Amino acid sequence: MEQTNPQQLAGIRAYLKQLSDPQRPLEQIRREMSEAPSEQPTIVGLITKPVNVNGLYGEWVSTAEIEISGDGSKPVVLYFHGGGFVAGTCRFYRDMAARISHFSGVQVLTFEYRLAPEHPYPAANEDALTAYYWLIEQGYSASQIMFGGDSVGATLALMTLITLRDRREALPVGAFMISPHADLVHLDGDSYVTNKELDPTGSLEGNERILAAYLSSWQSVPPEILSPLRMNLTGLPPLFIQVGSMEVLLSDAVRLREQAEQAGVDVTLEIWDNMWSVFHFLAYMLPEAEQAIRNIGMFNRQKLLECNR
Repeated sequence: MEQTNPQQLAGIRAYLKQLSDPQRPLEQIRREMSEAPSEQPTIVGLITKPVNVNGLYGEWVSTAEIEISGDGSKPVVLYFHGGGFVAGTCRFYRDMAARISHFSGVQVLTFEYRLAPEHPYPAANEDALTAYYWLIEQGYSASQIMFGGDSVGATLALMTLITLRDRREALPVGAFMISPHADLVHLDGDSYVTNKELDPTGSLEGNERILAAYLSSWQSVPPEILSPLRMNLTGLPPLFIQVGSMEVLLSDAVRLREQAEQAGVDVTLEIWDNMWSVFHFLAYMLPEAEQAIRNIGMFNRQKLLECNR
């Protein structure tokens, strides 16, 4: 695999660090996320189709060679966006969703869950379930659905799996998780310290801010579901985890893999050297990011094919 020049990587990390002040105002975070797509190239053949997901704005995303059916006739990836519970839009995630669609060979559904602090816990968790149930209402079976997400979106995917399992409802074929927060309450992974100076986008301080915004009045007694790492993971479908070696969430990913293995879950962890949280956004310029998404596509194809022969 082609690798990015170390000097170029260092320059990218320095640039990202300048943009990632954990104390910047919420309005600035949302504005930057809104403006970013117009400043970056997108994958050739990007196709989007807006849809109402039981009151939530959603988008079907694919590339030219992949048909958007939206009627349960073809498998789908349900993608939960990141953004620290306080930001994130379908538009911001179009390019990455299209690349996932391209390498997976299936359509992707993104949606905009309610954001904190205006809508604290359990709003995002409820909306994640709403999106899954909406797909079922459209004619999709659980065996046609793959979950995916990044950062807190990856955590939402995992929490939704646990909730569905506890309700004894049909589970999707699996989930891929990019830089998941395996524990949004305790924030006690070793890499919060060991990678403090290496991570250009993440920090303990930033994640404490995320937690405060989403928990709101629940801070004194945080819900158990926000600490998947400390829950029983038995019975979950296959999991595919990707994390960068430089990010503060590295320990979360490693411990999640260990916890899932102990519970008998089929789990794979990829640690990408010299990478940071959700480096996948730079797939248009980083060969490592494109390969990481290609690996996600291979996982999705394999698991969806196994369940839809």
